[in-house]
Amino acid sequence: MTVSWGHPRRNLLLCAGLDLLGLIVILAGMVGIRSLSLTGQLNWILATITAYLLFGWLLGTYTVLGWRLIPRWALIQRLGLCLISTLMVIAILSWLINPPITVWLVHRSSQIAWLIPAVFWSLLVRVSLRRGVLRADEPKLFLVASKAEAQQALKPWHQTPTRLMPRWLAPEEVAKKRGLLVLAIAPSMQQQSAQHHHWLEALEQRDPRECSLTTPLALAEQQLERLPPTLLPDTWLSYLEIPWNKLFNPQRQLKRVADLVVALILLTVTSPLLLLAALLIWLEDHGPIFYVQERSGWLGQPFMVLKLRTMKVAHPNAPASWTSPGDQRITKIGKWLRRSRLDELPQLINVLQGEMSLIGPRPERPEFEHELETHIPHYRKRHWMRPGLSGWAQVCAPYAASVEDSELKLSYDLYYLKHFNTWLDLLILMRTIKTVLKVAGQ
Repeated sequence: MTVSWGHPRRNLLLCAGLDLLGLIVILAGMVGIRSLSLTGQLNWILATITAYLLFGWLLGTYTVLGWRLIPRWALIQRLGLCLISTLMVIAILSWLINPPITVWLVHRSSQIAWLIPAVFWSLLVRVSLRRGVLRADEPKLFLVASKAEAQQALKPWHQTPTRLMPRWLAPEEVAKKRGLLVLAIAPSMQQQSAQHHHWLEALEQRDPRECSLTTPLALAEQQLERLPPTLLPDTWLSYLEIPWNKLFNPQRQLKRVADLVVALILLTVTSPLLLLAALLIWLEDHGPIFYVQERSGWLGQPFMVLKLRTMKVAHPNAPASWTSPGDQRITKIGKWLRRSRLDELPQLINVLQGEMSLIGPRPERPEFEHELETHIPHYRKRHWMRPGLSGWAQVCAPYAASVEDSELKLSYDLYYLKHFNTWLDLLILMRTIKTVLKVAGQ
């Protein structure tokens, strides 16, 4: 059996596929038992399946599979909300479209007979996946390091408590471990080859399909999908090595074209929302509608970023300060604009001007960056790509309100810098849409 400790979204994709399979099989069984005709039902079948999977995604019934622990009651609640939301959407569509009476699938009894068994199937799938019934055995993760090194190396997992954390293992205990293993060996253990020669040689002679040797940095990169700055060597990654720097990289050209096309479409579609938001901002305190602020852009070059104002008008000489959860400076309308990310829409103009991209590291204020560069290694590398309206750090990490939070966000930005590609941009876009639809921004 091959050791597999890779993709964090593997179980999520498997779960969605099994949900789809369950919906189809249950529907087929219902049609067969009741001798029903599928003529004229196809559009409603697709609508119901799409709504069920979409709400499952929005309400986090797939996300919980990536958690280290999963509260059973929370899972039942989310699946129940998914059921209710799907039934409501189909009922509303049926009321609006008023399909002929021959379309039996929109009847409440048919929807309930189909979707309630589907919810039980979804619950069974998720519980089975967590218990390892529907997947290969997962390897045990161990960190082989001195006790002092282990505290530093395990810090990224403490910052991401939903992910499975490797257990610390002293070098003398390595030989006793059997079964499927992933051993993250600290660099100092490998450098002291004379002292650790015997057990290192024994590990290298083991079947690589059962015992995989790696480093704490590689394990964090693979499992957590980020690159903690404290684990990176001083000479990590030059500008010439990043995918973005390749002159004839078609994904780079596609990214710029997509920026222009999508920004124009979004500005056109959301213009009524922008006008409504502008009116509400002015009505609340009669202050300015837009907030213009200097930010650091590509290669650290300053530019003026545009936002809808979400805070009370500050004194011109007020010092820069972090925004914290529950900040009293945030206005009533500003709270909702931030949660829905609508305050960021004017930055589409920055995207059209080439100062920003739709996806990339978020631009930071120069006033904060001197402190951040002093305390966080590799901080300036985030300027090697154009700043973005949304980014990997924005969809994976909480709002940054301190140096520690900024270090966590930088770890995601560095991962994006190294792994930039069109598929990762699409994943970030989908997660951003999810945040907007759930009004879950900060």
